[in-house]
Amino acid sequence: MLSVPVYDIQGRQVDTMKVDEAAFGKRVNVALLKQAIVAYHANRRQGTAATKGRSQVAGSTRKLFRQKGTGSARRGNIRTNLLRGGGVTFAKKPHDFRRKLSKNMRRAALRSAILAKMLGNDLLLIQGLAAKEPKTSFVVGVLRKLKIDRSCLLTLAERDANLYLSSRNIPNLTVRTAGELNAFDVATRQKMVMTTDAMKVLTGREAEA
Repeated sequence: MLSVPVYDIQGRQVDTMKVDEAAFGKRVNVALLKQAIVAYHANRRQGTAATKGRSQVAGSTRKLFRQKGTGSARRGNIRTNLLRGGGVTFAKKPHDFRRKLSKNMRRAALRSAILAKMLGNDLLLIQGLAAKEPKTSFVVGVLRKLKIDRSCLLTLAERDANLYLSSRNIPNLTVRTAGELNAFDVATRQKMVMTTDAMKVLTGREAEA
């Protein structure tokens, strides 16, 4: 069992929550986690980059001058990649970079990412986090009291419009609900703050799975 500290919005540790490693796969599957992160990176690429090759640029196909006897380097037509305005060597074409991950692989990678955060003491729980109105200073104050000054992933049990509006202007802070989490978001943020309700949702969901 892992002991995860629980804080209040004043930054005081008020409790600890026992979390069973079995709910998050017992061990960190590093190979799968890397595979998932590479796939998420690849799936974000548009793949629409394109340049024109020799066959696509405008210009005559006539050979510029004879092959030998001029003292100059041999030239083909004006579309050659060696001349200004010619085609690009190994021109880029639209390409699909997507990589597939099965549902079970995505879930296992997420479990490994969260477990890695817990083992590295980079995950902490918070209780009583609620915003009566959209106010960025409220979330900034909570993060300051928790001594978080780097990239952070805030995880909620369910959507909260006030907390989202209070957080969206804070640099390096990402807000997700428990159902929206993925391994890429967890692994690429240095710290993770999760509400106690969100942790219960995750452990309950993983137990059912």
